[in-house]
Amino acid sequence: MRYFHKAGIRETNPSGTRGAPLRAEDFTKEAPGRLLRIAEGVEAFVPDPLPRRLPVEGHIDLLLEASWRLGELSGVGTTLVSPWLLVRPFLRREAVASSRIEGTRTSLGDLFAYEAAPAEDAEPPDVREVHNYVRAHDHAVARLGQIPLCLRLVREIHGILLEEVRGAGPRGDFRRIQNWIGAGDRPIEEARFVPAPPDLLPDLLADLERFLHEDHGMHPLLMAPLVHYQFETIHPFADGNGRVGRLLLTLLLRAKGLLTFPLLYLSAYFEARREEYYDRLLAVSRSGAFGEWIDFFLRGVIAQAADATRRLAAIRDLRDEYHRTIETVRSSALLPRLVDLLFETPAITVPRAAERLGITWPGANGLVKRLIRLGILEEMTSRKRNRVYIARGILDAIERPLGNGTARGPTA
Repeated sequence: MRYFHKAGIRETNPSGTRGAPLRAEDFTKEAPGRLLRIAEGVEAFVPDPLPRRLPVEGHIDLLLEASWRLGELSGVGTTLVSPWLLVRPFLRREAVASSRIEGTRTSLGDLFAYEAAPAEDAEPPDVREVHNYVRAHDHAVARLGQIPLCLRLVREIHGILLEEVRGAGPRGDFRRIQNWIGAGDRPIEEARFVPAPPDLLPDLLADLERFLHEDHGMHPLLMAPLVHYQFETIHPFADGNGRVGRLLLTLLLRAKGLLTFPLLYLSAYFEARREEYYDRLLAVSRSGAFGEWIDFFLRGVIAQAADATRRLAAIRDLRDEYHRTIETVRSSALLPRLVDLLFETPAITVPRAAERLGITWPGANGLVKRLIRLGILEEMTSRKRNRVYIARGILDAIERPLGNGTARGPTA
């Protein structure tokens, strides 16, 4: 939930902002910034410019493994029939996980069902917020072919992210009022962290943008956690900072050429370690613990790249299995096309199938019923018309934990 106050705006994360209120004595002389007393009578943290040089010796093993894992992921992506189609379900998993960190309760199935029949279904709580994350990502990826990763694009992302969602502040504009991060309905005096006042944002954000474009020679896998930390510490928007900041990670790695296909997403890793994620970021501000935060980030890249590689292999095997299954019964050349469509969007309606396949409603209905009989599709809703059907096996391959290298078993 987000709370708006006359004196400022608090952005709260239900599980992510527990902890003691900010105290000046918690900030050591190694803190990469300064405390500034503001009009509200509390100390705000103003970060220093990001370092342009970073010792890599302590990170070299993790950096090499993370780079290797990303290369492996890109290699598996090139073996897929349509890797760009698989970006869609992977991105939606990221959207759900990133929004859950902020307290939403939409499931991946909810999101697929909403996208399959948005006009017919009652909108589940927070589903539009998650859907907006997908739209913001798609917009940003398209725009990266036209403009560099910059503050202008960040504002565009934010504007889409907060479109028509409840409790949102101004869209696409950096804040002009003091915000703070705290739990429940507590006042700014009990905040866990108070970002810099709004009059300092132009200089802070200008330096962040320069860091993105300067030729400082820093490896992108070291740049990314620094950019994420700085963005979250500045907290430039009234709302939505966490989601925008996590989107920046994928966009930065893609802009720097480390991701051929946008198949690496870190929010599932952060969500599973939510308290540590927030604590690591805060520790940088308090004591300059950049090394520990970077190691945490690199371990996340390693874990999520390995997870994505295994999921892609499982999805590839599942597609082969489904094609073998329909080969024994198919009487229509359109059935394989419908199966492949499910790997792009595992939830579907008969009208959507008819539209995508270019056939009549009765023809699409017959194909859907055939896949139901084969156990590939099952009904997700109980409506009398425009029912939503889901490929549960595909959904599991995208979302269910993987374990011990098995394709569809429970996972890490």
